Amino acid sequence: MKTIRTIDELRAELADAPRPLGLVPTMGFFHDGHLSLMRAARSANATAVVSLFVNPTQFGPNEDLDAYPRDEARDLECAEGEGVDIVFAPTVEEVYPTGFDTTVEMGGLTESLEGAARPGHFKGVMTIVTKLLNMVGPDAAYFGQKDAQQALVISKLVRDLDIPVRIEVCPTVREPDGLAMSSRNAYLNDDERRRAAALSRALRAAEQVVTDGRIDAAAVLAAARQELDEAGIDPEYLELRSVTDLTPAERVNGSTLLAVAARVGRARLIDNTLLKDKRT
Repeated sequence: MKTIRTIDELRAELADAPRPLGLVPTMGFFHDGHLSLMRAARSANATAVVSLFVNPTQFGPNEDLDAYPRDEARDLECAEGEGVDIVFAPTVEEVYPTGFDTTVEMGGLTESLEGAARPGHFKGVMTIVTKLLNMVGPDAAYFGQKDAQQALVISKLVRDLDIPVRIEVCPTVREPDGLAMSSRNAYLNDDERRRAAALSRALRAAEQVVTDGRIDAAAVLAAARQELDEAGIDPEYLELRSVTDLTPAERVNGSTLLAVAARVGRARLIDNTLLKDKRT
């Protein structure tokens, strides 16, 4: 496995790399969710590239950029263990050189949920993903379902800008108690860690309501909120949305996204599930 720090070196290395080529964009501090993306990229492509870059432009002024967990040495060992061919780990100066003044923005999909809670977040995400896709030129790029809105935004981004890459969205990987794996889980103490599992319990409760035949938003959200209330968690948002355009949904119809975000201690956690009314 090669670790590369500059764009020029990356392009030179990839010029003759076997195709197809898969890219896994990450901010590091790998867990099994990241590793599952690497396995997907490795199994479907002749060359697997992982980017390792904590992107400052997707953090707000009062967010956790400086505290975001980092362990590059461990990350490189994990990537090599998964058969990754190249880890691209540039500096901030390499990605955003002096004079950099271009961003990528989108309306619609970016205006609700995470977009409303974190102004400017998706502008930073779309800018770095566009840059990485241009730097690497992959045939496929791999993202996790835990960040469902991000996956929708990136899929639309490549369609709208005619970027020739296939976006693959892989299932959320969870701890045994259901908590979605996240680098920010490292912020949780033992008590907070137990409480945080209520997010996934809330999603399961909503799924059960739908299975029982109650598909209206009020019933679905009430079941989820009860689990959060019992854990003393007040969500930033808990919303039922269309899985295609994220408009509010009054009922589960076909496949509908239930998304939640909440702070537990100093960790801001997100999760989601796709609810399906089997009668439709």
